[in-house]
Amino acid sequence: MEELGLRERKKRRTREAITDAAFALFRESGFDAVSVVDIAAAAEVSKPTLFAYFPTKEDIVLRRFVDGDGSPALVVRERRPGVPALRALRQSYLDRLARRDVLTGLNDSPSAITFHDLLYSTPTLMARLSGYMIDRERDLADELLASGAVSDGFTAHIAAAQVFGTQRILGHHNAQEVRSGRSADDAYPAAVTRAETAFDVLENGLASRVG
Repeated sequence: MEELGLRERKKRRTREAITDAAFALFRESGFDAVSVVDIAAAAEVSKPTLFAYFPTKEDIVLRRFVDGDGSPALVVRERRPGVPALRALRQSYLDRLARRDVLTGLNDSPSAITFHDLLYSTPTLMARLSGYMIDRERDLADELLASGAVSDGFTAHIAAAQVFGTQRILGHHNAQEVRSGRSADDAYPAAVTRAETAFDVLENGLASRVG
């Protein structure tokens, strides 16, 4: 067990070295001007080693923030008994805002700003992120159905698409505020208000807001 722990720590250090080197190069030269060879050299790893951790250059940017344990499907699966799925997803999103999760857009750290600058200026990155989100949306739909939150697959997919569309729009608004120069702390109250409003719409439907 100790040997496995050491191996995992070494893998984590290598992964962090690659992403740190990549982000430093991207900040200096932009995404397209930096090659995988450049990143491997800066991180002091071989090209095959880099590809063992990240199949594509886009993955180096995205997996730093996208991979994690807080997926909406997991939130639904692990919610307390009696808590509706949308209520659990609302609270999860509010918690992510409070801890400045990069994917909420409400993070003004240098690495987060680099991430969003790269994302909004690089079509291949946005396309790759869309692929990640489609996979997670499908996972959420499957979990909504499996957990009994909805009774049929069609409704599950509609609900999952609504959740992910809402979070994408909230993240875009938050990132735009931070990119315009506002601090994450200053933007936080308005971000919470938008999130509460958005989830009210999800939970109650559009009839009260769309004529």
